[in-house]
Amino acid sequence: MAASTHTVTNQAPPLVGYDVFAADRALVEAVERHLDPQLLDEARDELTTLGRTTGSAQVQEWGVLANENPPKLRTHDRYGNRVDEVEFHPSWHRLLGKGVSAGLTAAWSRPGGHLRRAAGFIVWTQAEAGHGCPLSMTHAAVPALRTDPALAAEWEPRLTSTVYDQGLRPAAQKAGVLFGMGMTEKQGGSDVRANTTEARPLAEDGTYELTGHKWFCSAPMSDGFLVLAQAPGGLTCFLVPRVLEDGTRNVFRIQRLKDKLGNKSNASSEVEFDGTWGRRVGDEGRGVRTIIEMVSATRLDCVLGAASLMRQAVAQAVHHSAHREAFGGKLIDKPLMRNVLADLALESEAATTLAMRLAAAYDDGGEEERAFLRLAVPAAKYWVTKRCTPVAVEALECLGGNGYVEESGMPRLLRESPLNSIWEGAGNVQALDLLRALQREPQALNAFLREVGLARGADHRLDGAIKNLLAELADLDGIEARARRLVERIALVLQGSLLVRYAPPEVADAFCASRLGGDWGSAFGTLPHSLDLATVVERARPVS
Repeated sequence: MAASTHTVTNQAPPLVGYDVFAADRALVEAVERHLDPQLLDEARDELTTLGRTTGSAQVQEWGVLANENPPKLRTHDRYGNRVDEVEFHPSWHRLLGKGVSAGLTAAWSRPGGHLRRAAGFIVWTQAEAGHGCPLSMTHAAVPALRTDPALAAEWEPRLTSTVYDQGLRPAAQKAGVLFGMGMTEKQGGSDVRANTTEARPLAEDGTYELTGHKWFCSAPMSDGFLVLAQAPGGLTCFLVPRVLEDGTRNVFRIQRLKDKLGNKSNASSEVEFDGTWGRRVGDEGRGVRTIIEMVSATRLDCVLGAASLMRQAVAQAVHHSAHREAFGGKLIDKPLMRNVLADLALESEAATTLAMRLAAAYDDGGEEERAFLRLAVPAAKYWVTKRCTPVAVEALECLGGNGYVEESGMPRLLRESPLNSIWEGAGNVQALDLLRALQREPQALNAFLREVGLARGADHRLDGAIKNLLAELADLDGIEARARRLVERIALVLQGSLLVRYAPPEVADAFCASRLGGDWGSAFGTLPHSLDLATVVERARPVS
């Protein structure tokens, strides 16, 4: 019999057995707002099923096991043959298989596909973020391959399949495939034009032999990769399959797996090419232009991933505070804790609302929306992903010492939180990309201003922020040195305009007062006390 001192009291129950989708009011409303009404019932059913699965005890255990048992590199078999395989825990395969079957690589093949996939991605990766990498790259490979109709006809049905067919075999023998990407090299990083990997043309038209390396190649167990290499005509994009049509392994030498801060379940590797067979995608010398649509799609997924992590962190913090008692009452009812939770909830809802607006623009596909995305994607990638880590830190602190313990799951969220800001171009890369759009594509700024202009007159603080932003844009002196400041303002104005139009008045008021009106401190929990913070917190509470 347990001693009386070991009786467990005043501990929050696990946040388990709930519908992750239905509990997220901001996400549900975004789906209802942007999706064709004729598709809503089907989408709700899909997302509710996925939400319940995500919130189940079984799937949460899969996430734990996939991270406690990280991938292992096996370079050779028992006989000494080079195999270059990565072994994963069964939980990783279960997570990845469920993500594929849920359509998280199938956005391009169904109506409203990007919005539905974005919502599913936010929901599903709350269970475990690492396997989101191959889901993202497989999804994003489609627009790059479409630059070559023959390649797209061959590979797109495999990429958008809802069948997870693991194991290395010729792609033609598989019901579905996964794709990775290899762009950066150790001497260049984001400066891909400094790449030294060489591509020598072979006798067959469009085929090449690649020699060189890639410093970061995530998901090296994938069936194919889009890589950049220097062809005679300049930097060019290539499709590199892991297994050739005759069943032999392509030369794809995995030198080592990276030992990363977080993202432990996902294999990120260094690879060497030595006479590796590749098929050209697009024209020689136009590698960056060919692969840029893939990069744009993965950057949006970085925004979705950050929004997903923030939502899970906030859900855990609010759930804990709703059950934990201190100083004579529930934490959630204490004015100071309520201020912290409301502040976190604002950041999470602003991220989700912006991410879903971008996904809806992808579905629209019109010229105006493409111009809007040109500015909005780098702005969102810069700002939303940077807000992720402070949200994770503060949410962890809401659980106190319990949050600092691995079993809470909060440390895993914290280690994962910087990733989306770094991958697919870190902050300075996004800021410079946005400057290029401003300087070379005036239609992008016009589309952005029309978007935020839809909320003009609804909140004086938003109106003032738009006015100040226009003044900032009119002064190009020293623009590169203050690019981060400019991108931050663009992102905040965009988030504010969306919340003013779509969020409950309490949410929009609090966001505009703090983020745009300047009535805010330097840490979370410094919102004006006169706001209706209880309503903001209750909206974020994960009860469905």
